[in-house]
Amino acid sequence: MEQKIIDLLKRSGLSITDSRKKILESFFQENSALAHADIELHVGTDFDRVTIYRTLQTFVDKGIIHTIPTPDNAVLYALCKDSCSAGHHHDNHVHFICDNCNKTFCLEHVVVPAVKMPTGFNASQIDMVVSGICNFCNNVS
Repeated sequence: MEQKIIDLLKRSGLSITDSRKKILESFFQENSALAHADIELHVGTDFDRVTIYRTLQTFVDKGIIHTIPTPDNAVLYALCKDSCSAGHHHDNHVHFICDNCNKTFCLEHVVVPAVKMPTGFNASQIDMVVSGICNFCNNVS
């Protein structure tokens, strides 16, 4: 996994630092989106909150991760697919929030439908969030 992380940082034109490697490791180990607090727990006391926040923002800017809004106006982060690049996110997929485990999943195969905007309105981003019970929780019962 470390080589995959190093390759991703190089491809994005970023320096390879311990904080960047450790934060990216969090995303590769988890199958759902992460909150800032989740990442803090993963990296422990190795890096302060500001370093984590700046690293996350750099990853968003470089097209490595994307943001997901939550019902309580917080932000979650998830890995982008290879089609994203600096300043050009192509994450027009649905996000799913499980009512049971509260994890958020990217459903890459479910595309956000086109929205016809009224004259004079220009959408810059469209987010679609669906809630329910995820396949992991459904299989536990």
